Amino acid sequence: MPQSRGLYLRVGALVVAGLVLSLGFVLFFTSTRFGSSSTTYETYLRESVQGLDVGSPVRYRGVAVGRVAEVGLVAAEYHPAQRNTFGSVFQLVFVRFAVDTSRVGEVPSIEDAIRLGLRVRIAAQGITGVNYLELDFIDPERFPPREVPWEPRYAYIPAVPSTVAQVQSAAELLLQKLQDVDLPGLLDNVIGLVADARGQLRDGDLALALKEASSLLGGLRSQVEAAHVPDTLAELRGVATDARALLASREVQQALTNAAGAAAELRSAVGRLPATISSLEGGVRTARGATTDLTAELAPILRDLRAAVGNLRDTTESLRRNPSQAIFGAPPPAPETRR
Repeated sequence: MPQSRGLYLRVGALVVAGLVLSLGFVLFFTSTRFGSSSTTYETYLRESVQGLDVGSPVRYRGVAVGRVAEVGLVAAEYHPAQRNTFGSVFQLVFVRFAVDTSRVGEVPSIEDAIRLGLRVRIAAQGITGVNYLELDFIDPERFPPREVPWEPRYAYIPAVPSTVAQVQSAAELLLQKLQDVDLPGLLDNVIGLVADARGQLRDGDLALALKEASSLLGGLRSQVEAAHVPDTLAELRGVATDARALLASREVQQALTNAAGAAAELRSAVGRLPATISSLEGGVRTARGATTDLTAELAPILRDLRAAVGNLRDTTESLRRNPSQAIFGAPPPAPETRR
């Protein structure tokens, strides 16, 4: 009887432990659903969601803010109204996830966040193969939001390809371009180029150029050895020492000081030059005004003087022709008048 009671006690403890573990798993996977501060969103992915399951974390910049609530195919959730749209948008996978708004804080509306570049993508957690959803802000012009021909049941956040998907797409594009390249022709061209280069190095123009370059370098080496470079360097070192001593002498320092003083005086004179030019311009303007007034006063006098000179010239001419006119009056009449 005591043995049976101990067996019942162990079985009962095992059942209670199983119930507690089951309740813990239920609370763990549905913790984001039961919270009053959680909001459900959904997104649509064109790539494989292998490794992303219900309960996978949702992170923003590495901080866990929610969990994946549901994963499924769009074709089964939203039945297509037109068959021609199946190939373009209904080959997608929808993912619904709950975000704990109490952990996010105050954020703009979902429309403003999407316009600023809020996107969803799949990210890998280390090398374990476990994936999670990552929320982040990216360039909205590079990844514009995808339009869908149905009404989402929850707030829709656009998705972008994951890093693995982008690398895979780039690798596939590179392989496609490599397949389009004529590799046999390229290899033939490379082999021909190597053969031509080998011939040039053996007995072509390149070999001749290399021989001439070698002889030229040998000649330069012999000339350098015959030029007594150490003696020349010693002379140059002596000249540099003399120049340094000359620069450090008192005469050169005094000359530099005088030059600095002259430069300062020149700078001061240049500073006074605008005022001098202004005074000179004032004097020129005054002289111009005086000249203008004098010209205005002399003009009538000159005209009168010109008229007087003209009258004097006429009188002189008359006296030269008929000198008696000054004494006796008018000249005698002409011969025709006498008759």
